[in-house]
Amino acid sequence: MVEAMELVFVYNAESGTLSALLDLGHKMVSPESYKCNLCSLTHGSLTERKEWKRFREATALELVFLHKDEFEKEYGQEFSYPVVLKKDSGLEVFISTEELNGITGPAQLIALVESRAS
Repeated sequence: MVEAMELVFVYNAESGTLSALLDLGHKMVSPESYKCNLCSLTHGSLTERKEWKRFREATALELVFLHKDEFEKEYGQEFSYPVVLKKDSGLEVFISTEELNGITGPAQLIALVESRAS
């Protein structure tokens, strides 16, 4: 039996309620300068984007979502954020920060994940 590929999505944001509130305010007041395009692709102002949620719930891929502080604590590594990593015997960049920053919507992100995972 083939194991599902595991992808680790790391947001360029800190965990915690205060950080979430500050990020929400930033996304609403000045979305063009918000530092995490991955956050913008997967979540609207208050909730997960419907298109992304449908993909996440339907895919056979194992998807893990972490804020950068959670990732660094768990893995003891640092990357440029946001980033999507493929977890195998180690971690390798699956979708780079530059690529994520060039994506304009959830459909484009989903298509890229699916094409690289196949």
